Amino acid sequence: MSDAGRPKGERADTGSLPAVFLRPEEGEVLDYGDGDITLILASGDATDGAFTVVEHRLAAGAEGPPPHYHEQLCDAFYVLEGELTLRIGGRTETAPSGSFACFPPGVVHTFSNPSDQPVRVLNVNAPGGWDRVLRAVVTASSSGPVGSGEVGEIASERDMVVVSE
Repeated sequence: MSDAGRPKGERADTGSLPAVFLRPEEGEVLDYGDGDITLILASGDATDGAFTVVEHRLAAGAEGPPPHYHEQLCDAFYVLEGELTLRIGGRTETAPSGSFACFPPGVVHTFSNPSDQPVRVLNVNAPGGWDRVLRAVVTASSSGPVGSGEVGEIASERDMVVVSE
């Protein structure tokens, strides 16, 4: 098949995974029951395990996960709206809208929203599959709020090593 007539940027159908296109507010919604919501934009399955992209919507006062690192996962954050608090190793940084942080394997980190305003943050993980952990946290939260310790237990099954404070 000739590439003539195909819009620039589109590739031939090679039998690979379909493209992902979502309009605003589309995607799989995960509601943790505490005011925090995650919108899965590209799951690990949709990218054949290459990466996962989600938008976290953190309520005012959201505590986030316990300090942790990943052995294989690269964890990147781009703040879309509000002000995210990041712990990077032993230091704390305030990340206003437009800030970017990337935590390669082995770097201790966490995030929270201690402010009185909501925060929206794009989170990209590679390799993909972190969406499975997020779904497991939602399942656990169906019987009540899940604290950061329980999040750590759930996520420890998928490349998250919790460190003591």
